[in-house]
Amino acid sequence: MTYNTATSDDDVIDLGALLSSLWRKKIWIFASILGFAILGALYAFVIATPKYRATSVILLEASGEQLLDLGAVLPSLGTDSEAINTEVEVLKSRRLLERVVTTANLIEDPEFNGALKPLGLKANIKNFITGQEREVPTRDQQLTSVINAMLDRMSVRNVPSTYVLQVTVETEDPHKSVMLADTMAEQYILYQMDVKFEATKDASEWLTSRVADLKADLEQAEARVSEFSTNSEVVSIETVQALERQLKEQRDRLVTMRISLENDRARLERLTTAAHESADAKLEAADDPRLTTIYRENGEAEAFDMRYAQLLTQASVQVQRTQAQVQSLETSIKTREADIARQSDELIQLQQLTREAEASRLLYEYFLSRLKETSAQEGIQQADSRILSNAVLPQGPSEPRKSLILAMSIILGAMVGSGLALVWEMRQNGYRLASDLEVETGLPVMGQIPLLPTSNRREGLEYLAEKPASAAAEAIRNLRTSVLLSGLDEAPKVIMSTSSLPSEGKTTVSFALAQNLVGLGKKVLLVEGDIRRLVFAQYLDVKDAKGLMSVLSGDISLEEAVIHDPILGADILASEPSNVNAADIVSSQRFADFIKAARDAYDMVIIDTPPVLVVPDARVVAQHVDVVLFTVRWDSTSKTQVRDALHMFETVGVKVSGLVLNQIDPKGMKQYGYGESYGAYGSYGAKYYTE
Repeated sequence: MTYNTATSDDDVIDLGALLSSLWRKKIWIFASILGFAILGALYAFVIATPKYRATSVILLEASGEQLLDLGAVLPSLGTDSEAINTEVEVLKSRRLLERVVTTANLIEDPEFNGALKPLGLKANIKNFITGQEREVPTRDQQLTSVINAMLDRMSVRNVPSTYVLQVTVETEDPHKSVMLADTMAEQYILYQMDVKFEATKDASEWLTSRVADLKADLEQAEARVSEFSTNSEVVSIETVQALERQLKEQRDRLVTMRISLENDRARLERLTTAAHESADAKLEAADDPRLTTIYRENGEAEAFDMRYAQLLTQASVQVQRTQAQVQSLETSIKTREADIARQSDELIQLQQLTREAEASRLLYEYFLSRLKETSAQEGIQQADSRILSNAVLPQGPSEPRKSLILAMSIILGAMVGSGLALVWEMRQNGYRLASDLEVETGLPVMGQIPLLPTSNRREGLEYLAEKPASAAAEAIRNLRTSVLLSGLDEAPKVIMSTSSLPSEGKTTVSFALAQNLVGLGKKVLLVEGDIRRLVFAQYLDVKDAKGLMSVLSGDISLEEAVIHDPILGADILASEPSNVNAADIVSSQRFADFIKAARDAYDMVIIDTPPVLVVPDARVVAQHVDVVLFTVRWDSTSKTQVRDALHMFETVGVKVSGLVLNQIDPKGMKQYGYGESYGAYGSYGAKYYTE
């Protein structure tokens, strides 16, 4: 035998089944919603402390002017989002909040300073147990705590696409919220003013020091220029340029004089060379008209030689004179060049000193003008923002938001209730539908018995006898029909009733089936096969009566041992206590012979046996019967228990004939969504049944 333990489409969520599960536990869900709604209302209207919210509006001035241009000594507020976000963080800075705390004296306010609040119950118990006294925090610790509390109770928001900041403060007092919101805005503006004042003061002090240093530098530079001008011969660059022109003229004259010296030396050399030669050579070398005239008149006479010697002497003197002029010019040129070089160097130094002095003067004048501007603007700074709107006294508390709390409580209650309902539903591992039981086990469900509206077992038999047209009686008839038609060739005669565990209603099914078979004119014997528990005494008055053990021992006959109950209409063979193990009894040959004798004596024999998972008796008795009825309690017996019990029958080669789904609760079927259309428990069954 195989059991189908898996279903197709396991990953598909059956929305209808999910909603049905929630609807079945609607009372749970409604109770959860009601409970959470009550808790939410209790918190919103009783426990929660009202909070009041006030908002001040600040406008940022994006066109602030700079006092100085020296690297933006006082930078104005930018117009980009980063600058605006920076101002938001400034409003939340601890330094600004410290000013607000000090101004509003929040350190003396118990709402912000937890050290002023009385200790709670937990802290008092802890101190009492440990013997410690309350530790008083220092002033700085209290200030830090108050600033943290202020941060928790305030928020700053930039209105999108504007230069507007909204400062919101939430406290337990509406007037306090207004006061703190306005104080935040005012202290923010004062903080900007103080920052600018400090920046201006620092800039003024720095400029004053810098101007003094620059003035000293300027004086030193001008002193160096004056001293250098006094000790230098340089008048101006024009003087140097004039000297350079004179030098050029001298160099030109030197070139001319050197050419003349070369000519004079060549003439002297020619005259000296021709002095030892002929007159014609002398005349050619001298190239003197007077010498030529003398030669023509006197020839080469004394006058000619005297004149030639005179020319030779003049040529020699001329060479010396020209050479002296050349040397004089060279000396003069060297002196002039040295003067020009010296005066050029001095001029360069003078120009450099002059430029340095001029640069020092310009820088000194620049810083001096900035110092005067800064000094003039001290005390007249304007903040980069202004209060656009003061906080307005709130008309009502901002917290708790009662409607929201109630709505969230209802939603949370619905979620918790639904979650618990689904968890409960998931934990249920029993059978509710006969079709599910058949699919899981592969066995037919022969009967579906509703829960009897009685308080004990005897009343159940009386109810079935008194209400033959009830739904329960009709369900027993359906079971009877299924059992009688279960045989292939002939109707079964010996029927065994068992279950997985106790309290599943198998004994009641046995009594009801026997009672119903009697109605067909059958001679029926009901045997108490559960020798250990002896539950027949709860149905019948069989105390101290001889029963199955006496029959098996041969003390009395079967006819003498049976009890005939007028309500049941069948013969009943109860059992009595025994020291012998029940499994040994039903396994004996005497028990087999008893079954054979009962089969011959009665039309139908029904044996009520113990649960399969508890003792082995049922598996032994099943070897002698025609039909094995296995009772499963509705929505109670787990699938694992049913599978294990049926498997135990398989181990001994016994095939269970059919299943009985017992103690079905019609109200429960309706809760699970099956009551309107399922079997004998549908609404149309009321037309056929008389309860």
